[in-house]
Amino acid sequence: MSILDRIDSPAEIKDLKLAELKQLAHEVRQRILEVTSRRGGHVAPNLGTVELTIALHYVLDAPEDRIIWDVGHQCYTHKLLTGRRERFDTLRQYKGVSGFPRREESIYDVFNTGHAGTSISAAFGLAKARDMRGEDFKVVAVVGDGAIISGMALEALNHLGDSQTNLLVVLNDNAMSIARNPGALSTYLNRLITTKLYQSFRARVWNFLGRFFRTRGDYFRGWAKRLESAFKGVLTPGALFEDLGFHYFGPIDGHNLKELIRYFERMKEIPGPVLLHVGTQKGHGFKGATDNPEVFHGVGPFDPKSCLVAPSKAQSYSNFFGCILTEFAKDDPRIVAITAGMALGTGLTEFREQFPDRFFDFGISEEHCATFAAGLTLRGMKPVYAVYSTFLQRAFDQIIHDVALQNLPVVFAIDRSGVVGADGPTHHGVFDLSYLRMIPNMIVAAPKDEAELRDLLYTALGYEEGPFAIRYPRSNVVGVGVPSQPREVPIGSWEKLVEGKKVAILATGTGVQMAAKTLKLLGKRCPTLVNARFIKPLDEKLLEEIVKDHSAIVTVEENALAGGFGSAVLEWLHDHKAGIPVERIGLPDRFIEHGSQERLLAECGVSVEGIARTVRRVWQAR
Repeated sequence: MSILDRIDSPAEIKDLKLAELKQLAHEVRQRILEVTSRRGGHVAPNLGTVELTIALHYVLDAPEDRIIWDVGHQCYTHKLLTGRRERFDTLRQYKGVSGFPRREESIYDVFNTGHAGTSISAAFGLAKARDMRGEDFKVVAVVGDGAIISGMALEALNHLGDSQTNLLVVLNDNAMSIARNPGALSTYLNRLITTKLYQSFRARVWNFLGRFFRTRGDYFRGWAKRLESAFKGVLTPGALFEDLGFHYFGPIDGHNLKELIRYFERMKEIPGPVLLHVGTQKGHGFKGATDNPEVFHGVGPFDPKSCLVAPSKAQSYSNFFGCILTEFAKDDPRIVAITAGMALGTGLTEFREQFPDRFFDFGISEEHCATFAAGLTLRGMKPVYAVYSTFLQRAFDQIIHDVALQNLPVVFAIDRSGVVGADGPTHHGVFDLSYLRMIPNMIVAAPKDEAELRDLLYTALGYEEGPFAIRYPRSNVVGVGVPSQPREVPIGSWEKLVEGKKVAILATGTGVQMAAKTLKLLGKRCPTLVNARFIKPLDEKLLEEIVKDHSAIVTVEENALAGGFGSAVLEWLHDHKAGIPVERIGLPDRFIEHGSQERLLAECGVSVEGIARTVRRVWQAR
């Protein structure tokens, strides 16, 4: 039996020798590769944190001690060591193990995560509550070098460093973007300064300066602090964190179990906020991921032997968007592309290669991206901010205050709208119609296919009267073929696809294709089908015709029903005193779990069969 097969809780690794821990790390990597090669997932981030996770659980006493993972896309080793080994094959499957920490899933998952920058704030709050209740346990936040640049993480660092709260922040630096590892000298220096002798000496000097220089103690203490910081700043990259109030150590090798365990043991004895800088390699131990960490950050099924990702049979909306934006940019030097750490995911790699001076990737900083785009418009540029729907939520205030309030022509290309599948509730993009359509000056549109996506993007780039949002799904394009020339779409216009009677189906985005397939199931019943490509503004003229000629309306959207497209139609009918019943098809008022897109949508009734059932019921009632 392998070592991993004997581990059902972190307590069971504490008696393992170093050689056994190294073997365990190897087995964990193999298990992660075995499952993700079939299920997909965040391969590179998880392979990079195997030793780090083992060392944390070896030293800490979870679940009494708490570990909070930033983003949570590196928690697979944590799950394997905390009682979910036997169910790990269900990773990211419907009703299976989540790809992210979930409190509902295990007492070892302290805080639900999926977005970046939350761990330090949550850990600080937890540690403060511990202190106020007089409890005694360790709290650790594990945050990556990409996540730590987010505004929320920096706010938390600023607050935490000014406190005396006992909390360990582990900076998992897998790109060495903060500083290069200075090697043996740094290792030697930090071995010295993490010892109890050094900490005791430091405290005695501090007390001495205050006791014997009563009148000018703060003055001499300030000089002592500056001297220590200067000395360490020459030899280590931690001056910034030291100035923020942290005890900084590192960087150390994040794949050296012996070193990791030694440091974590010493961190337990140091009071106040501590930051340990750990250098890791994304995809460590798997050539495919180390050679292509961006591709293997989040990936579908792949061949672990050849390192080849299973090819898609069709072009995705993301890649199609990137291609057409690049084509438009060839003819218009004012077009600028912006993304928040998702160049590959949003299809912008080709744009980045062809127009490097007009491409901006600021990492995990959605708020900055939105306001930066607003600034670009002030001198006539045409910024297109490509962002996942779930991450655009983070820039809500900037959309209102910095873009819409000033009526600036920023184009929001909203990828991954609707249900996204295996990544689950933290990543479903099911709220954007609700939170965008309430904002004054905002145009909100959703194409029915790739040809309409090109036309809407063309229209948006020519629209100079205010912000323009286009949402599209995480799926492959429909395959309708694209005319040689794009056309401008009249703002607020809908498209009547089928002239029917009695019931009118108003569908938007992915709902249009579902509704079109539904017509084949309805037999003699022939409802009118409308492509409601604009959610804001509505096509009021066509709505008036529908109210006049039909006895009921069915709306279809892949968005939360609360405040979504169906709600917009109901509001218009109420305001115009139109007494016609409406049945809304969309996502219910709850968070949708992880699983395949098809299964999740079917469960919510947003499917061909679900639409058909609703139309039959409405038809019979009228």
